[in-house]
Amino acid sequence: MEDAFFGAVRARLIPAWQQMLHAQDVRVFRPWDIEAPGADVFLVQEIDYPSRDAISEALASDRRVMAMEALASVQHMYTGSHHHIIYERL
Repeated sequence: MEDAFFGAVRARLIPAWQQMLHAQDVRVFRPWDIEAPGADVFLVQEIDYPSRDAISEALASDRRVMAMEALASVQHMYTGSHHHIIYERL
């Protein structure tokens, strides 16, 4: 099931994230090893945007709805929760 999940991430989620409004770059990571208490992290996704305003526009766009639909199509393949963190690179 794990290989099927990551195949679906490549086929459905990454293309949906790449089409997000104002997205400049998309990176997706599959953890190899995690120290406790982070053992429940099974995927990390980063999207670069040019500004905070661009993020707000992306989150309010129809493209986000399409990305959420892509996510819904794989949610049956895992258990867990999502944590959306908007951060600034130093």
